Amino acid sequence: MARTIAQIQKSIIDAKNADTIIGSGGTSPLTSTSNVAIWLLWTYIVAVCQWTLENLFDAHKAEVNALIANQKPHTLQWYVSKAKAFQYGVTLPIDRDVYVIVPPIDTSVLIVAYAAAVELTSLVRIKTAQLTGGVLTPLTGGQLTSLAAYMNRIKDAGVRLQVTSGNADNLQLALNIFYDPLVIDEIGARIDGTDLTPVKTAINLFLDSLPFNGLFILNFLTDALQAVEGVRIVQVVNAQANYGTTAYVPIYVEYVPDAGYLVLDEAYFDANVNYLGHGVI
Repeated sequence: MARTIAQIQKSIIDAKNADTIIGSGGTSPLTSTSNVAIWLLWTYIVAVCQWTLENLFDAHKAEVNALIANQKPHTLQWYVSKAKAFQYGVTLPIDRDVYVIVPPIDTSVLIVAYAAAVELTSLVRIKTAQLTGGVLTPLTGGQLTSLAAYMNRIKDAGVRLQVTSGNADNLQLALNIFYDPLVIDEIGARIDGTDLTPVKTAINLFLDSLPFNGLFILNFLTDALQAVEGVRIVQVVNAQANYGTTAYVPIYVEYVPDAGYLVLDEAYFDANVNYLGHGVI
């Protein structure tokens, strides 16, 4: 990781001072303490050059690592990058796993905004979603059929793929919110009128911030809610989630959404959140 300019310059000055010939204790002309001393300006110039070089090395290393991650033998990340590179309605050359690129690329055909590859028993599952008006939504039936055909054409021989794109998992929360009566009122709205549902807003922001197919960790949500101005204590009475028509499962510690993303059941939340005034802690 590249050092800062100040760190590099300090190492140069320390090395100069430690030298018995040109150090600060000798008769060297490199002893001026002026901020505009020629020798000090040169240490800054050299430090900037070294800092630039170290940043170039970091960028090169990141680029090489990204290339390695997407090379054969195919890793899970390779399948993710290929899913995101899918172009809906564009033909794929025979025996090729890349499109014929004619700049500029029509971004409207790049429909897979999010993807995750999960290794299961005897197969690899590719979870996908698109963005519609800035909101995560599943691919349509036709889009998913086309994507599955594309992924099965470019996959490794012998690898079974399951390409999916579903509606968001549903999160139900029942909470007791102990609040500061100087900031929040008895129905959970900010008294200054800037946000009528600050707790619900914070929950939705937290869910939006989760990485695709990332862990939903209940304690992290609690921390995020207790960081909301006016919220003193958050007590989770019940937390559960489901996907599709499956039964709800309780969440005690963490949950991985089957679709790759979660949405709050706002009707359930509104009916099961209690706001309780609380004094200074």
